[in-house]
Amino acid sequence: MAQVSFGLIPIFGLIAFRPGGFSPIGVSAWRITCGAAILVSLAVIAHGRAAIPARADLPRFAIAAVLGVALNQWLYLEGLSRSTPINAALMMCLIPVFTIALATAARLEQLRMTRVGGVLLGLGGTALLLLDRGLSNLGPYAFGNLLMACNALLYSGFLIVARPLAQRYPPLVMMAWAYALSLPFVPVYAFGERLTPAVGHAGAWWSLAYIIVFPTVLAYLFNAYALGRVRASTTAIYIYLQPFIAALASWIAFREQTTPLMIVAAVALFAGVWLVSRRPVEG
Repeated sequence: MAQVSFGLIPIFGLIAFRPGGFSPIGVSAWRITCGAAILVSLAVIAHGRAAIPARADLPRFAIAAVLGVALNQWLYLEGLSRSTPINAALMMCLIPVFTIALATAARLEQLRMTRVGGVLLGLGGTALLLLDRGLSNLGPYAFGNLLMACNALLYSGFLIVARPLAQRYPPLVMMAWAYALSLPFVPVYAFGERLTPAVGHAGAWWSLAYIIVFPTVLAYLFNAYALGRVRASTTAIYIYLQPFIAALASWIAFREQTTPLMIVAAVALFAGVWLVSRRPVEG
């Protein structure tokens, strides 16, 4: 569910960024503000005083907010506005690689060959899918791709930092505080930016609504729920499904034809997810 929400954001994001629409950093300001308002309200309603975290956890919440919300979203949207949806999908596939590397370096997870094989298999399937859809525009968008690669590194750090919080707090509480502690970035993002589209650009508003409801609120809640139950690298490996989701959505919406290479890529993606997600054999 998280990857379905995230997987469609390049399409809606580029609609929102069309001439006369929002600026990328303006969308970041909207995401943080609305996300904080919605999630904090729901957390208080659902959990009452239990929505207040322990003081000792506030520094970790603050780091998670910076890595997973404030800087993460800004880098992604700025990068997307300078690149293409296909390139964005490719950059997001760096997240599992970064996550396993960080988790292993921090000695939070053991490096197993099955997991390495799963990451490589998923990465290979993603490369096949992206090659099948065309990568001719990869070079001219180098700066945008670099921004999204930085976004991927920060999001991997967020998965590592946030996992202990996800094990101690309900998903709603964890993400409410991650967004609330990102609010100091909003005035910086909003200053001098285009926060409303020009008249006659209703599509920009609808795209912003999707971005706020799905990849901003629901997807983060789904990820927080998952982080409390599986390893950070397992959560990250599902990002390999994003290009497949984008290709499937294009087939449904635009009747784009499937190819044998897309079927091979899909098999590799799901096999890679299974290898990383499976529990080690005891004994």
